[in-house]
Amino acid sequence: MNHPDFTQLRCAIDGAITYQDLVSAKTFAEAGLRLAEDKECLGEMMYFKAQRYIIDGRCDEAIPFLEKALLYNPQDGAAYNDLALCRINNGVINGAEALFDKGIAVEPDYATIYHNKGWFLNNLGRSAEALELFRQTLALEPDRAVTYENMADAYEHLGCGREALAAYKKAFDLLPPVLIDIREQIGEEITRLEGKNIK
Repeated sequence: MNHPDFTQLRCAIDGAITYQDLVSAKTFAEAGLRLAEDKECLGEMMYFKAQRYIIDGRCDEAIPFLEKALLYNPQDGAAYNDLALCRINNGVINGAEALFDKGIAVEPDYATIYHNKGWFLNNLGRSAEALELFRQTLALEPDRAVTYENMADAYEHLGCGREALAAYKKAFDLLPPVLIDIREQIGEEITRLEGKNIK
């Protein structure tokens, strides 16, 4: 389990990256690194150093820091999650599912890892399994708009247009008004599905 201050900063980074606010993500990562240095938490130092590379799109350089973070703190579910994502980003999908599973095992209340495993499985064509993971995500974070968006995509893969439309509408309703571009994209998906006479 992480110190609450670290957990808050990790969540802030995750949210900022999800909605492409990389300036804020960098600010949160730097704050996390300073806090980790002040508290002399080596695992957290490695984790937040990795975030700086992830935010810059340099996942290959983040991997060694994430591996070190896990050496110092094998109970760090977020580090397993980010290591899996960095490897996937580098084209290495073998072992990614096992990393997600390790993260879930050590940090079962961490919603992001269920979401990301669901995203991964959906991209592999395992949409029914992905939906179950998205449901688990929403059980932990009911207002997670990006999970409803991904759930809609999984429903579409399974040919469930009505459920996909409902999920897109839920995502749209949950998104903050300031996220104009994302709301516009989801609005287009809603219009597309409604054009198919899916009610």
